[in-house]
Amino acid sequence: MGLFKKNPFGHILFLKKWLIRVFGLLTHRRFRGFNELQIEGSEILKDLPDTNVLFISNHQTYFADVVAMFHVFNASLSGRVDSIKNVGYIWNPKLNIYYVAAKETMKAGLLPKILAYMGSISIERTWRSQGKDVNRQVKMSDISSIGKALDDGWVITFPQGTTTPFKPIRKGTAHIIKRYKPVVIPIVIDGFRRSFDKKGLRIKKKNILQTIEIKEPLDIDYDNETTNDIVKRIEYAIEQHPSFLKVISQKDLEAQEALNKLREW
Repeated sequence: MGLFKKNPFGHILFLKKWLIRVFGLLTHRRFRGFNELQIEGSEILKDLPDTNVLFISNHQTYFADVVAMFHVFNASLSGRVDSIKNVGYIWNPKLNIYYVAAKETMKAGLLPKILAYMGSISIERTWRSQGKDVNRQVKMSDISSIGKALDDGWVITFPQGTTTPFKPIRKGTAHIIKRYKPVVIPIVIDGFRRSFDKKGLRIKKKNILQTIEIKEPLDIDYDNETTNDIVKRIEYAIEQHPSFLKVISQKDLEAQEALNKLREW
């Protein structure tokens, strides 16, 4: 790799590699130390193509979710199955991993700008800006940027566009799937909201179990399924369909009953 070789977004790969190395070392204990990250399904990653892979996930913090995925992806590609033990995997990271993020978030301070250099595809949200509801057209340049990233590698996106659970899936993700026909890998995460603040930068609570479940690729008929069909499939795949609320409520009820019995005992 040439010292000044760049990716399609103009980022110097040598600099990007060192930023990922340093940031990986600094954040490793957040997922294996202060808290414990439980991983399921990471063996799927080793068999994926090097480009045109779209990861869709629910969202709990601005940055911790993505950082954890960077750890899991690189650990798996280095031969670690469902484990991020031994951070040595970060020495030779996969440099063509990108993630979709709101442009205003990635400009809010020095640290977000550094994180942006490590792989952000910054887009303008069409429904929210500076804490207020808006209604504006999708910028085609944003769609093209995501397509460019898919042509170069793997892209992580959060189709709800918010860290609030069970919000609607944005149709933009379905349009991207139909247009670029990527391999679509669902991911379901949990525990990050309890572990970190909303930005995912400050540790809020220690000894929290964090989980990342990587699922099998979705079998999508790109030509015949409608965007609404794909939106529905995404809702179920990342477990954000309203029907999952009943499951979560039942689990919470069972946990509370078990706690009450323990107290009585």
